[in-house]
Amino acid sequence: MGHNDRSAAMTPSPAPIAGQSAPDVSSRPDPAGTSALSIDGVSHAYGPRCALADVSFAVAPASFTALLGLNGAGKSTLFSLITRLFGIQAGRISIFGHDICHEPGEALRSLGVVFQPRTLDLDLSAMQNLIYHAALHGIARSEARERGDEVLARLDLADRAGSKVRDLSGGQMRRLEIARALLHRPRLLLLDEATVGLDVKARADILDHVRQLVAEQGIGVLWATHLFDEISAGDDLVVLHQGRVLAHGPVPRIIAETGVHDIHAAFMRLTGAAAGSRGAAP
Repeated sequence: MGHNDRSAAMTPSPAPIAGQSAPDVSSRPDPAGTSALSIDGVSHAYGPRCALADVSFAVAPASFTALLGLNGAGKSTLFSLITRLFGIQAGRISIFGHDICHEPGEALRSLGVVFQPRTLDLDLSAMQNLIYHAALHGIARSEARERGDEVLARLDLADRAGSKVRDLSGGQMRRLEIARALLHRPRLLLLDEATVGLDVKARADILDHVRQLVAEQGIGVLWATHLFDEISAGDDLVVLHQGRVLAHGPVPRIIAETGVHDIHAAFMRLTGAAAGSRGAAP
């Protein structure tokens, strides 16, 4: 491949024994009460600049959690820590009970990721991109093609399997990246600003596809966004601002606790209060 595919950096699966397929983690049982993702006291700094400060929250299995924050809030830094692109400086992260530092293979096998930058090979077809990615997870070529057909159909891309990626629209490329993230059948899916640069319809289509994954396949989702209209009343919400979690819980509860009528007003009140408290004299 002629580009730097970030997804390869977090691929944990070893090549399978000859004649065997890579393990399907989607059907493994969980201990009762285990979170899909647990973030506990995570802090991270770039030199003197603090990017995350004592961040803690959890994502439940088969749930949609929105991580809401402005650009620079720390969302991408957090994703880089979860996927082990960055080392953890302080705190603990676990995926279905597996600590990503002590059990990285077990943790990352359950994880699928769609990063904000595009990481597809434009000169390969949609299916060729999937087969290449499957090989990184130790999935045999024949099974990779079967799974590729399955995920392309789910994301309404079956008719574009043989098309070069450069000939796809922006929305189709994003759906292909989601399809790729689902190839190894993860139980937790992270999406970092997945709708950036897309038109209104493409944004709505992608969000609808992801919500269907939660409802129909029981996948846990952490959806990072700065757009209020991508958040629904039934979602769990984490408000991240300047590296700190200002609120975490069901959307209606956060709105009620801030004494306002919608999520936009709640966000403005929370971030305004945070700015005021930091600006006060010690």
